[in-house]
Amino acid sequence: MFGCLVAGRLVQTDAVQVSGDKFVFQLSDYETVNHVVVFMLGTVPFPPGMGGAVYFSFPDPGGVPVWQLLGFITNDKPSAIFRISGLKAGGEGAGGAHPFGLASNGGSPSMAQVGVSVEPLDQLVQQTPVSSAAVSSVDSFLQFTQKMLDSLYNFASSFAVTQAQMTPAPSETFIPSGCVLKWYENFQRRLAQNPNFWKI
Repeated sequence: MFGCLVAGRLVQTDAVQVSGDKFVFQLSDYETVNHVVVFMLGTVPFPPGMGGAVYFSFPDPGGVPVWQLLGFITNDKPSAIFRISGLKAGGEGAGGAHPFGLASNGGSPSMAQVGVSVEPLDQLVQQTPVSSAAVSSVDSFLQFTQKMLDSLYNFASSFAVTQAQMTPAPSETFIPSGCVLKWYENFQRRLAQNPNFWKI
């Protein structure tokens, strides 16, 4: 019914059903993972009035795993991207009884878990996910960046003059428009390859 995806890895569809309405994915080498996508496969919808709360658990070989609510998916919103790189073990939302109980990661220090708990929609909307797991807005960022690049290039190009039209201005520095165009094209190419390249 569910799938889990991490960039650069194969799609996981092998969730372990730990109870009638609880499913768990094993997430190896979680330290290298920034975002997790959880989605419905499209083969089986949620029953009417139900959805899936998505949780994340850090490995805890010495005790009971602590689960943190990331958000939820529904028939109307069958997929979501969650940021897990900012979460802290035993952090916000920790403690108390939990729907996954003692689901174990096998004691592996690099194996985290993503859980989906099928719950009533009216309960899902009342739950508060951890704030640092906010759904990523990569698409909005890419659209903004593209518009910004277009605006900069169009603005700079509006001042273009030929060499014959140039008048001496000792206090001005002139940049060939070809340099701006080259930067524009390089930035677009790098952004298409990795939307987060500018963070490096």
